[in-house]
Amino acid sequence: MSTQAPSVSVRNDVEVIGLVGLAHGTSHFFHLMLPPLFPWLMKDFSLSYTEAGLLMTVFFVISGVGQALAGFIVDRTGARPVLFAGIALLSTSGIVLGLADTYPMLMVAAGVAGLGNSIFHPADFTLLNRRVAQPRLGHAFSVHGLSGNIGWATAPVFMAGIAATAGWHVAGFAAAAVGATVLAVLWLRRAVLDDAAAELVAAPASESAKAAPAHQLAFLASPAVWLCFAFFFLTTSAFGILQNYAPAILGNVYGVSLVLATAGLTSYLAGSAVGTITGGFLAARSEHNERVIALALGLAAVMALLLASGWMSPALLLPMMAVMGFGVGTAGPNRDLLVRRAATSQFGRASFGRVYGFVYSGLDTGLALAPLIFGPLLDAGRFTAALAAVAVLQTASLLTAMRVGVSARTKSTPHEARA
Repeated sequence: MSTQAPSVSVRNDVEVIGLVGLAHGTSHFFHLMLPPLFPWLMKDFSLSYTEAGLLMTVFFVISGVGQALAGFIVDRTGARPVLFAGIALLSTSGIVLGLADTYPMLMVAAGVAGLGNSIFHPADFTLLNRRVAQPRLGHAFSVHGLSGNIGWATAPVFMAGIAATAGWHVAGFAAAAVGATVLAVLWLRRAVLDDAAAELVAAPASESAKAAPAHQLAFLASPAVWLCFAFFFLTTSAFGILQNYAPAILGNVYGVSLVLATAGLTSYLAGSAVGTITGGFLAARSEHNERVIALALGLAAVMALLLASGWMSPALLLPMMAVMGFGVGTAGPNRDLLVRRAATSQFGRASFGRVYGFVYSGLDTGLALAPLIFGPLLDAGRFTAALAAVAVLQTASLLTAMRVGVSARTKSTPHEARA
């Protein structure tokens, strides 16, 4: 019996990680349900860059507010029903997009998708922290981040490919089918995701013994939690510029074709995927995740500055975008472990949902504001300034990560710091 238990645990952990990764990849797929369709939507509805970007602002504002609230629901009811509801909403947003014939209907599609997206980080990380053994958490977070990158990388090809051949309305319905298929898979394996009845296998004994905070909002008084929020806001503001406008920026700064400029974003996402795998191994072996984050984001910021100079050869665009993505991807799993330390160092395992929900709402806030701030910048033709802003934001985020690590470590016992 004792020789079989570890293999059973590994098989269970692998399935939990795979299912949660599938759900997370689906959420990231729907992040990019609309942006690949912007060329068609801007033409059919006579939209400016700012108006097109406003659709993503609606998505991320609703997602950010919903994410902060979803964490409390996850802590109270368990992650599984919340996860299923989120995927159902994502699928519904594809149907609304397929039926859209006015700009307000596009807004509704973005809003429904944002509401569905709001549940994933509190639900995903609660499931991983509760159902995956501590030694495999670094790899779990790596797969979680990698699956998100796969979702991002798949969506532009999927949505634009269908829109080019059958129209953007059909692409919306196809996205709905993707969501429905994933929901069916998770429903069939729902017993594996039953976190409400599961023991918290990832929590150390000293952490389990901690009493819960007297008030559910006590975490809002923690500087470490607010620093994590700021970190996500800064990093995703930088990514929001690239996610929405990289093809336009690279095309205008370097005079390359739309195909090559779009390949730059794909190269970034591919590099980020490789970085995420690398970051998972580094996260599992390092007790100073903030240092890994600082080095990785420093590399990304250097690439952004070099690209912003406008001096690079067009032949270097794809590899430099890949290196930038690699740096951002490497920071990901280390970031997630850093957030876990900040959460558990003060509030214990019962706080996973609300702490992850709140700090990851910084992600949505950054992605919501990026189109509002940088859409007008691009409308004014200041494409180089947008790339410089990416570098500034990445530098600010690495400084914030260093502060998070110091703050969380001073609040932790030595055992918790290694958790």
